[in-house]
Amino acid sequence: MKKKFKRNYVILFICLPLIASFSFLAGDNDTGAPDWPGITRQMKPWSRWWWMGSIVNEQDLTSEMERYAKAGLGGLEITPIYGVRGYENQFINYLSKDWMKMLVHTLKEADRLGLGIDMATGNGWPFGGTWIGADHACKNIHYKIYTLKDGKQLNEPVIFVQAPLVRAVGHHLDISAIKEPIAANDNLQTLAPEQIRFSKPLPLQVLMAYSDQGECINLTDQVDSNGNLEWIASKGLWHLYALFQGWHGKMVERAGPGGEGNVIDHFSIDALNAYLNHFDRAFTGYNIRYLRAFFNDSYEVDDASGESDWTDNFLEAFELRRGYDLRNYLPALLGNDTDDKNRRVRCDYRETVSDLLLEEFTIPWSDWAARQGAVTRNQAHGAPANILDLYAASDIPETEGNDILRFKFASSAAHVSGKQLVSCEAATWLNEHFQTTLGAVKKNVDLFFLGGINHVFYHGTTFSPPDEAWPGWMFYASVHFGPTNTFWDDFPALNRYITRCQSFLQSGKPDNDILLYFPVYDRWSEPGKSLLQHFTGSGPPSATTAFRTAARHMIDKGYMLDYISDKQLSRIKMSGDSLLIADAMYHTIVIPACQYMPVTTFKILISLAKNGAVIIVCKNLPADIPGFGRLTDKRQQFQILAQQLAFADTGDEDIMQAKIGKGTILLGENLVPLLRHADIRREEMVKHGLQCIRRKEGKRQIYFIVNRSDTPVDEWIPIKTRAESAFIFDPATGNKGTAALRKSGNQTEIYLQLSPDASCILKLTGEPLSASPYLYIKTGKPSIQLKGPWDITFIKGGPDLPSSIQTDSLHAWTDYDGEGVKIFSGTARYSIRFKKPASDADAWLLDLGEVKESARVIFNSEDLGTCILFPFRFLIPAALMKNENHLEIYVSNLMANRITDLDRRAVPWKKFYNVNFPAKQAENRGEDGLFNASRWQPRASGLIGPVTLKAIRQINPS
Repeated sequence: MKKKFKRNYVILFICLPLIASFSFLAGDNDTGAPDWPGITRQMKPWSRWWWMGSIVNEQDLTSEMERYAKAGLGGLEITPIYGVRGYENQFINYLSKDWMKMLVHTLKEADRLGLGIDMATGNGWPFGGTWIGADHACKNIHYKIYTLKDGKQLNEPVIFVQAPLVRAVGHHLDISAIKEPIAANDNLQTLAPEQIRFSKPLPLQVLMAYSDQGECINLTDQVDSNGNLEWIASKGLWHLYALFQGWHGKMVERAGPGGEGNVIDHFSIDALNAYLNHFDRAFTGYNIRYLRAFFNDSYEVDDASGESDWTDNFLEAFELRRGYDLRNYLPALLGNDTDDKNRRVRCDYRETVSDLLLEEFTIPWSDWAARQGAVTRNQAHGAPANILDLYAASDIPETEGNDILRFKFASSAAHVSGKQLVSCEAATWLNEHFQTTLGAVKKNVDLFFLGGINHVFYHGTTFSPPDEAWPGWMFYASVHFGPTNTFWDDFPALNRYITRCQSFLQSGKPDNDILLYFPVYDRWSEPGKSLLQHFTGSGPPSATTAFRTAARHMIDKGYMLDYISDKQLSRIKMSGDSLLIADAMYHTIVIPACQYMPVTTFKILISLAKNGAVIIVCKNLPADIPGFGRLTDKRQQFQILAQQLAFADTGDEDIMQAKIGKGTILLGENLVPLLRHADIRREEMVKHGLQCIRRKEGKRQIYFIVNRSDTPVDEWIPIKTRAESAFIFDPATGNKGTAALRKSGNQTEIYLQLSPDASCILKLTGEPLSASPYLYIKTGKPSIQLKGPWDITFIKGGPDLPSSIQTDSLHAWTDYDGEGVKIFSGTARYSIRFKKPASDADAWLLDLGEVKESARVIFNSEDLGTCILFPFRFLIPAALMKNENHLEIYVSNLMANRITDLDRRAVPWKKFYNVNFPAKQAENRGEDGLFNASRWQPRASGLIGPVTLKAIRQINPS
């Protein structure tokens, strides 16, 4: 019996994925049964590594990297930022010889420690620096409109003087104190400029005259150097449009020493080359081949006054791509023509901007990285472009936030372009500073996984010298993954969880059925004051509400989908009646309700249908083509294509059907009936509060499943995959086993027991395989509460270690007497001795009750593991339970209480240049506008309980 329980015990944890495990009871490895993939550093979580002021040295770099590797990180992304006050003599200028020496040392040590290294292609963000002059800086457009009657001459010069503007972080800056160029200013770290525009006349790009008779004249060459126009208006009323090229003035945000200055013009390859040439010169003579990737942060050029919406050859680039001269349609560009023409010209302008950002920046940057022997990681969101195409042009698309619909822009682009990895900037602003638990991070990461992400980057870890006073140096985002954080000793448990998840999520290829068309031309055709449209993937802009609604509805109903752009549609091939793009196979394309669609896209859809595809159109076919170029010709082509579709009633919930060639186009009001009619798989586990994502590995199917509900799951769960065998892997513990399985029609049912927020990985095979069985359990009643005396010893943390406590009843240690426990952040050991319960059991379930905030358990000298999220449960096998037992529980709280003490005593730990340390929530701002915790009450900490034991019995679900 003892031997049999040892064999099955490992499986027990699968049903309680947040229960900790211990390796000495691992089950047998059965021949042919699936196992955990071999772990690589790429499967482990990585972290952004802030170098404040690049104040680093070889000895401390090594010691810090050793700590990161020991904690379970797989790699680091170096991003230098602003410095620390009082350490100015230790600043290292970005890309200087001293800086390169630190980079090379880091790469060598990373290789020794098995850590990967990425590097931001910049210092702060966006791309820019002191070596970028006005000619390569980001630009904007200004305009003036003049009115002339016939026979009149303009009585004012055609000039535009750019108004001065200066914005700085955390203080007022007088523009008269700023020199031009920016690089000529001393101590840019103190100045911390965000945007600077100098008062100066702007160069005229074009002067066009438009009459009420429909005439259009280019007057640019008739304007002299002083702006005077000699032209006399002929018959009619004339409107003169003058465009002037300005300097947007955006400065590199959060820049460190040597990286301050102008942001580049992202629409000009000349500007990009001028920027990257500086890296080429800095890298000369240094071996950086170990560097894996270059990183680009999200497009944040326009989070300033006005937009960067122009480049010096824009008019030529527009005509080349759109086929007509924009000069002839400036009134429409600026919203002063008919509504239809305004929309069409504005759409063409925005599409051109999108093309330039892809062709003049994203692709050339990736090509440059490849020449360095590296790949690219790119946060495309926020850009004024179709971000699906920008993501796809990068080697590793990266997203951020807490919206699964946003995540899918990055993961979809990776899936349809054959990229293995999709990364995320995780846990940036989950809560206020010092109030985010490891459990909250785990929930955030699970959401990323459900969105198709498989390569987690924490945001982030700040290099801080080991001898720096607590809390050390920290970046201003709210979650701090550094060794000074009180959850550091429990951090490896989270890292192991993520590693195990990613070991499967990086395997095989995606297994989604639906391609959801992204109607970007509807968005580009929106009117408005802004010339640009920025795409974050979040929020419901009016023209893409139907898209987001469709995506949300399908995900909530259990359908697996990816997004696809117009450009990406052109790469689809038919494989039988399936759609093949890169290595991914899909079964339908869904067109959400949209107004505009390019004739080239419509033609692709018709061709795919003729070759066997099923195309689903929600609500209505697109009514028109977008844009203005060759409008009549393209409309005729569109109408000819539409005339091929003869829709007939199917008799199924008002669904209309047009047969064309080998395939079908379905049209209807509601998506679910349309998808059901097309026989598209739906994972009905969503009815049980479960969400999942699927991948394929050869003939085997992988499911990552999370219980996102507040209710435990203990029942048969339908899986929309036929299988003979199913294996469950518990990423919280590393355990695995054969699941209870039964067949039901064309699907499989698996018995699952999952706590709220718990997750598991299923691997299904089409052949019968034998392995150690999954042990399903039922807890007995009543529970036995472990009552005192409890010995509480504070073993690690500060500001000082409080005196030990003995108590008969558990409650937060902050409720005990004395100030020391109220300002303490760290770890306390709870110890109790108790006799073996009288009941017989296969095992015992130890439930800690309420814990603030994470706990590690030692039972009779055996490490049962670490829990970071409710329920805090641990399994004790019967063999470990003795007549007399010793239980030790190590509980760590958050940094908040100790930070509160520092702020109440006005200890100057917030000593950073530039942004310093802002609060996430307004109520936590001090008089200086910075984060301040002095008004906080002590946050409940420690083991609150009650701590109980329950007998466990094995059950057989079948």
